[in-house]
Amino acid sequence: MRADGRRKLTMLAAGLMAGAVACSGAPETGLSAKVDPTPAATGPAAEPAATAALVTPEQAREVFATITSTDNLARAMGSHMYAEQLNRDGQNSLTSTAFQVNDGRPPTRAWGPPEVFVPRFTAEEGSPWFTALATRDGRPTLLTFVRGDSGWRLSLAAELVPGEKAPEVALDAEGYATVVPPEDKSVLIGPKFMAPLHATVAETGSGGVAAELLTAGPYTTEVAAKSAADRKKWELDGYSYDAIFTPGDNPVYALRTADGGALIQYTLTRATTTTPATKSAESEGVPVPREARWAIDVSRARRSLKIYEVNQYATAVPPATSTTRATVIARDGAIHRAVGE
Repeated sequence: MRADGRRKLTMLAAGLMAGAVACSGAPETGLSAKVDPTPAATGPAAEPAATAALVTPEQAREVFATITSTDNLARAMGSHMYAEQLNRDGQNSLTSTAFQVNDGRPPTRAWGPPEVFVPRFTAEEGSPWFTALATRDGRPTLLTFVRGDSGWRLSLAAELVPGEKAPEVALDAEGYATVVPPEDKSVLIGPKFMAPLHATVAETGSGGVAAELLTAGPYTTEVAAKSAADRKKWELDGYSYDAIFTPGDNPVYALRTADGGALIQYTLTRATTTTPATKSAESEGVPVPREARWAIDVSRARRSLKIYEVNQYATAVPPATSTTRATVIARDGAIHRAVGE
């Protein structure tokens, strides 16, 4: 059974790579379409390679099916190596964590059929990507897949917050989505500034100027409020405590929505540092919270404790002319590292 499972895993991985090669070739002629409705792109002199989509919705669904199936088989076989080959960016850290927390065999996922949102990339695009909305273990989840030198990989996944819905993505007549440029000014928060602004609100809370652009909630102002409460508690016990959010160098993905806004997906890392500030606290050490015990083999750190999280988000951003704020609609994350000294 184990040998048979590994053969299936290898075959699926090979299929994934073959699919990546197929997507890098000429797209299906029946789905070719104009990239940009300008005279230069639509005139009779336009070249087919410049007006055809690099990745089709059909190919995107194949990528989704192959990666999710292979990931489930890797989980069932306890093959961390194969699972890592399916992921990149923040998802790589979260996958590694899932294997470590579950003694090398994380639970498999139950996936529903995806709705795919594929931008109309051309052959010049070095890293084409697409987003899918599908149920994962019964919960609606947004996922973004990216093709690089090593084929297609999952970069980002975030489950919809209970009560939230994914905004309607704008599609053209042939079913293709539109990428929102990094510094786009037609939306309330440009994709380039979304992650830094979110990090600021998660640290400073409702008192900062940035909070005027982002809806209060469990992953924005409430995070800041909890950090402030934790800091006071630690200080009363004789410790110093700090929590920092950073965007890092993870990619940001943005799609135009039907209302003229954007669906922006991005990753933030959070680092908390706790250090003894009194003789009493120094003699006792820093207690390691239960949720981080899998990553560190001591119950107390003598001089300091640093805990690192990876959090992936999707935020619905309204048009710049709107009177509403941007809202975090999806999130997933976990502690992926802890260091005690």
